[in-house]
Amino acid sequence: MKQTHTSLLSLGLAMALASASAMAAPSPQDRVYSADQNSNTVSVIDPSSNRLLGQIRLGNPRPDILSPLYKGEINVHGLGFSPDHQTLIAISNGSNSVAFIDTASNKVKAISYIGRSPHEGFFSADGKEVWVTVRGADYISVIDAKTYEETRRIHTAPGPGMLLFHPDGKRAFVVHSFSPEVAVIDVASHKVVKRIAVTSPFSPFLQLSPDAKELWMTHKDVGKVTRIDLDSLTVKEVFDTGFISNHLAFAETARGTLAYVTVGGENRVKVYTTESPPQLLASLGVGALPHGIWASDDGSRVYVGLENGDAVEVIDTANDRIIARVPVGQSPQALVYLSNAVPAGDGRANLQPRGNGEPHNVALKAKQGEGGGFVVARNLGLVDSLDVALFKLKPETLYSLYLSGQKQPVASFKTNAAGAANGSAIGPLREVVNSLSKREVTPATLLVMQGDGALDSSKAVLSSVP
Repeated sequence: MKQTHTSLLSLGLAMALASASAMAAPSPQDRVYSADQNSNTVSVIDPSSNRLLGQIRLGNPRPDILSPLYKGEINVHGLGFSPDHQTLIAISNGSNSVAFIDTASNKVKAISYIGRSPHEGFFSADGKEVWVTVRGADYISVIDAKTYEETRRIHTAPGPGMLLFHPDGKRAFVVHSFSPEVAVIDVASHKVVKRIAVTSPFSPFLQLSPDAKELWMTHKDVGKVTRIDLDSLTVKEVFDTGFISNHLAFAETARGTLAYVTVGGENRVKVYTTESPPQLLASLGVGALPHGIWASDDGSRVYVGLENGDAVEVIDTANDRIIARVPVGQSPQALVYLSNAVPAGDGRANLQPRGNGEPHNVALKAKQGEGGGFVVARNLGLVDSLDVALFKLKPETLYSLYLSGQKQPVASFKTNAAGAANGSAIGPLREVVNSLSKREVTPATLLVMQGDGALDSSKAVLSSVP
């Protein structure tokens, strides 16, 4: 009898959650925004139809930014929003700026220029201040939300990466990109009151659990997630998620509160329970290099930005299946969902059409050793670009990328102490891009060799052909 009663209660809870989800389903007044780093745009999506409405153009696409007289924004990267969802902020780390955007009209209201290489920002719970992490330095820039002027700086450990405010408005939490700690800041005094040691120095993202009792943060460098108890301000748990764990999102579903983690090195979104320890429920194959992620307010959908796919994919949390793919700008980074961002009208004013085509993604696999990598080829109008990532190679060593049939390298990169390298080549690379295109009957092979001499395919350590 007790088992039947429990089952009925569970069924009733599931039906209630499903009913609430249907009532609060994504609306034509809601918006999904992605910060597109290479095209310097903010893409605007209607989540009720999963259609791209257009883009807010904050700067020119690469390489049109390479001029001493250029005034647009560079490397549109981070996103945040006001408590009333009527203002979106877009942080550009190449031009050290914060753009304030009216969500109803898609117009830029103001731009604040702050310190070196800002990363992410958010409004305080009362909406009066905007705090932006200045990752290229060691402080948070505090901006008045009405005057758009910096009013003070809150000093932290080097490389503050992202921050969020507790809903009670009393505390803010900051993760770092160069320091293995979380800073707890008293909002009223603007002072760091506690530092919590964590497992690695590189954390690009944090999220508060829906009940605001825990902070979850990703460790991109070691592929882990840390959980912090916000009552005791201590680390509760650290668990493995996978290579290049980028961002995470919580969704309240009929199955309970679930955590969705983008694992860029595996091209997957992993779904976990929030019990202790978390249980892996699903590992969803998605497009190239999933990065930003955010859930709809009702928890029925999760939106995933594909950094190397130039698209956003939509997950139905009822069955953890991808139900839509929406093309966006080049190299989407942060992504947010704002309910009722456009209270009236269709919200299409001042939007421009998507200006980029589809990228070509090529995986690099080991021919010797255990290294790997990937190459993304994009057309940039008169020129082309190759974005290259290499990992698990010899540290502090020069490697070069070659196209089969050509003796000289396309580009060369030196690995860091961890044996990884990232870089871009921009120029008249049309032959390379066309050779990698799926339109070619026999696509060319990419090879990576140590050094920068003439290609010797027998000495290649990585190849696009296994």
